[in-house]
Amino acid sequence: MSRLWEKGDSINDTVLRFSVGNDHLLDERLVKHDVRGSIAHARMLCSIGALSDEDCETLCAGLQEIGESHARGEWHIAMEEEDCHTAIENRLVEATGEAGERVHLGRSRNDQVMTALRLYLLEVEERLEEAVGGLVVALSGVRERQGNLALPGYTHMQRAMPSSVALWVGGFEAEFEDDIEGLRASRRRMDKNPLGSAAGYGVPVFELDREHTARALGFSVVQEPVTAVQLSRGKAEAGLLFEISLLMQDVGRLAAELCLFASAEFGFVQLPAAFTTGSSIMPQKRNPDVFELLRGRAARAHTDLVEVLSLTAKMPSGYHRDLQLIKPPLFGGIDSTLECLEVAALAVENITFLEEPLQRAMDESLRATERAYTRVQSEGIPFRQAYREVAAEQVPPKKK
Repeated sequence: MSRLWEKGDSINDTVLRFSVGNDHLLDERLVKHDVRGSIAHARMLCSIGALSDEDCETLCAGLQEIGESHARGEWHIAMEEEDCHTAIENRLVEATGEAGERVHLGRSRNDQVMTALRLYLLEVEERLEEAVGGLVVALSGVRERQGNLALPGYTHMQRAMPSSVALWVGGFEAEFEDDIEGLRASRRRMDKNPLGSAAGYGVPVFELDREHTARALGFSVVQEPVTAVQLSRGKAEAGLLFEISLLMQDVGRLAAELCLFASAEFGFVQLPAAFTTGSSIMPQKRNPDVFELLRGRAARAHTDLVEVLSLTAKMPSGYHRDLQLIKPPLFGGIDSTLECLEVAALAVENITFLEEPLQRAMDESLRATERAYTRVQSEGIPFRQAYREVAAEQVPPKKK
């Protein structure tokens, strides 16, 4: 089993395992995107006369079959192959012979992985948008069913002013819609074609048509100059993780508030039984485990972002092997967020606000600001005077 960089020298097995890590497992999700990039690259080579029509068609057909067979689960990347690029080229050479050995002309694993990764990120960003949209739909259902119920508004964890279920839900709906806009904005750095920059300095002799591959792969622009490509490593990834971090912060705050509202002290919300668990010692307990875990997962999103930023901080230009370590926090952050959004939407669909506890919580003190404003309007007095008068009228709570 050959590796793309091999020149006949052997490598220590321990060093190989350390160098590869779990990259061969992580790269499973990049196979179809690397196949797309390789087909586009082959057709570009053909268009500039660096590859014959016959070899081009042979390569494209072979790559298509390799991608389809991987999708069917017929092969996986071996640790010895290190990554999806080696695994695909090995199978391509096996299937097409000498033609398969021509596909790597004009590129490096560096621009190859960035191409596959950016195609993956563009796809996954759309999946994230769709998943956030599902949570917004679930929240909208709560507003439509129970939005007319009064709900105390809180500041400093103290009852502050009258609100409603519609207002409470509407705030989260608006922020999740804003999160969608943020995710969409993160596409700017993903949407640049790195293919043809090779190891960071372009290629000699051959004049590659980078616009050709940009059009074929759907990138908006070609990333130039070629030396900027490796400098950009981690920026598209961190940009997406930053938006994920803000998104998960909203998921965490939603979950945290539902945990409070479901407590006996509040009693505003009944959580769906299927999303709670029991206690091993207290028969009466139903615990909001799902919502607590959603709250906790927000912390992971922040640490994934910091890990990627820390890996690239003060790194010299060009490629460095530690850039490989971006994949675990990037893929882990994406997977965790998609899972959380799916669970959150299912859970929110089934929450119920309880009318009687909400009515009891709507005590007269919540209307103090309203009474001060009414005096300003009806008596023409300054607000600060009305504020003091209403404050003096407030009945302090009885001490127990």
